[in-house]
Amino acid sequence: MSDVTLLLALLFLAASLDGAMIYGSGATFPAPLISKWAEEYERVSDVTVEYSPVGSGGGVEQITKKLVDFGASDATMNPEEREKAPGILHIPVTLGGVVVAYNLPEIKERLRLNGDVVAGIFSGQIERWSDERIKKLNPGIELPDEEIRVVHRLDSSGTNFIFTRYLCEVSEDWKKSYGHGKLIEWFGGIPAKGNDGVSEILSSLPYSIGYVELTWAMEKGLSHALIKNSAGNFIGANTTTIANAASAMRLPRGDEDWSNVSIVNAPGNLSYPISSFSYLLVYRDQKDGRTGKALVDFLWWAVHEGQSYAEALHYVPLPTGVVKRNEETIKMIRYPFRE
Repeated sequence: MSDVTLLLALLFLAASLDGAMIYGSGATFPAPLISKWAEEYERVSDVTVEYSPVGSGGGVEQITKKLVDFGASDATMNPEEREKAPGILHIPVTLGGVVVAYNLPEIKERLRLNGDVVAGIFSGQIERWSDERIKKLNPGIELPDEEIRVVHRLDSSGTNFIFTRYLCEVSEDWKKSYGHGKLIEWFGGIPAKGNDGVSEILSSLPYSIGYVELTWAMEKGLSHALIKNSAGNFIGANTTTIANAASAMRLPRGDEDWSNVSIVNAPGNLSYPISSFSYLLVYRDQKDGRTGKALVDFLWWAVHEGQSYAEALHYVPLPTGVVKRNEETIKMIRYPFRE
């Protein structure tokens, strides 16, 4: 194809993007931000982005089967998953934190928890709020002698992956008994679907405890604990402490293995320990020129202009180094009429 023919084809393609549709599905963790992006991007491009928050496991499955244009996941794909999706690219699009949220009607002070206690609660070994191990971390707080009602995700999710990966980092007992993953076998407790489902139960059920992405906790007004980090400090989740967790991270190329990328229990005096990137998963080779061009343009907008919408929704804008890595990855995407 000559340079002139290629230029004409690209100009025609760009002119024909009005009314294009991009379909995605996956993690509930970044769903509020992706929804905001879809709303704002349609205003500036007339391209519609449809997103279904079905959980990270669903997002990985659907992009693997090429049922959507992008999958969203808070868990990176493991080597077995990548083998089933040759040519898949990881694009980190935001940062967030998973918080340990609770409903203690009588308590106004903010609880302090460490890894051993969190693991003990979610494994059923710590059964009551008046347990001495909780009281020791919270002197001066009159904890009720009530049963702890543990709420956990029932669906395959990146929030599960992040939370259980953290527990593996801080508790050998948890690591041996449960491990980490998008879906694990819980000891019991109350199952709920999605960050929204967990949030709803925590909002209405006294003496409950669960884990949700920070945005959902803020939206529902849920109390959430200060968590002891690797430096020994009790830290709350916010945009600054989550950003601190990612500050020293070196990321692989978008087409490389991401299975060991993690910022849970990161070093740093002010790093929040249950932090994570959230990713969009796309194929390097796009078969349809119109959709491929629309997808590339949307991804470029999301990692640049789209970052301005993050903080208002309690997500962390991407550091400059991550944006540059994403630029390299997005430029790898090929579609008809692009060389």
